[in-house]
Amino acid sequence: MRLAVVGSGYVGLVAGACFADLGHNVILVDNDQQKLTALKNAEVPIHEQFLTELLERHRGTRLSFSDDLQGAVRVSAAVFIAVGTPPTGTGDADLSYVESVAREISGAINGHGYKLVVEKSTVPVYTSDWVRRIILRNHADADAFDVASNPEFLREGTAVIDFLYPDRIVVGADSERAAAVLREIYAPLTDGSYYKRADAIPGPDRAVIPAPIIVTSTKSAELIKHASNAFLAMKISFINAVASICESVGASVQQVTQGIGTDSRIGPRFLNPGIGYGGSCFPKDLMAFRSVARECGYDFRLLDEVIRINEEQRHRFLRKVRSALWTLRGKRLAVLGLAFKGGTDDIRESPAILLIQSLLKEGSRIVAYDPAAMERAREIFGNSIDYAEGPYEAADQADALLLLTEWEEFANLDLLRLHGCLQYPIVIDGRNLYHPETMAEHGFTYYSVGRAPAVSEKLSAAANPSAGNRK
Repeated sequence: MRLAVVGSGYVGLVAGACFADLGHNVILVDNDQQKLTALKNAEVPIHEQFLTELLERHRGTRLSFSDDLQGAVRVSAAVFIAVGTPPTGTGDADLSYVESVAREISGAINGHGYKLVVEKSTVPVYTSDWVRRIILRNHADADAFDVASNPEFLREGTAVIDFLYPDRIVVGADSERAAAVLREIYAPLTDGSYYKRADAIPGPDRAVIPAPIIVTSTKSAELIKHASNAFLAMKISFINAVASICESVGASVQQVTQGIGTDSRIGPRFLNPGIGYGGSCFPKDLMAFRSVARECGYDFRLLDEVIRINEEQRHRFLRKVRSALWTLRGKRLAVLGLAFKGGTDDIRESPAILLIQSLLKEGSRIVAYDPAAMERAREIFGNSIDYAEGPYEAADQADALLLLTEWEEFANLDLLRLHGCLQYPIVIDGRNLYHPETMAEHGFTYYSVGRAPAVSEKLSAAANPSAGNRK
């Protein structure tokens, strides 16, 4: 099938490349000429596993790039809207880009066969109604198109895998005609034929079960996306709140999460305590969902608390850094991790970025390293921080090391080498990448989230000579 995907940002680019890998002919449309030129020149603007491979595989054959939206609509059976919906000052989703695309689409519908217009962007409930209303206002025939909702559930860093090996595919359609088109588009995933291909992108190490397709109304689909992200953010804030209690009573949040995560009704995913969630989805979607609830007359105070806990988690970590170092002015701090999570170069709403900004205000000198997000961080910090070429260079003569992003590389550091690099063997881990006992055995003073600080026996003896004599 020929498809148009409007918007070559994170969702649009991943969706377009994956649709092409399913066998469809895709036109990726954007009005940013610089971005289009980069894509045509085989430059990949985001860090995402397998995305470069898919673009190389299909660029110029099943995947093309264009700035002609109406031309793409005329030759396509379905048009996926994947433009940005940034938050406004009040927390509502800014739907001006969606409206602009809907208005332009309307000029290419009549006389070119049935078209399915699909919301792929994360949008509040009733957006499908508004998209249809805008298209009708601009003189498109009512029988010539339908509007459907097909929310994405992609995690940055594993977005290609999430698209091709989904837990479920949600189709919000108010007509059987619209649902049939989306069923056909996703058929290679729902009938399992994609997974039998020799060139299929490798997925999870398990027997591949074809994805279930869930057909709902458009309004239900729109709510599913916001409700899903809100629930996941709630799990993160919940376990961070539990971690705070663990620290107060001397329990281990690691043991607590194991105990509750093995409950099949709860599950272990998103129960990893840390410095809070970030990225382009959770913060924005929670505010938008809260705004939708208020417009509907419901005071969703639970979301207020989820947001508050998330913000407080960064402040708690900053207090932990102060506790470890006493004063921060003039301290050289090695920071490992700038992206909001491992596997991506996205620094939007990254807790690491927000923490660095706070540390700079307190007079710290920051030397940072991230495997993918260095250039994006330069756009924010410029020369106000130093940039290292690797983790050990960042740690060289630092007063302490801060672990802020859960990259696999950071979870497998050479601890003996790291100890030798640091001015003082202090590690403050915002992602719980190491076991306290292991760090103490390697001579570190180690702080983490929801667990008691660990201090090496040598340091304990030095701080308390009488305790050392008793040994």
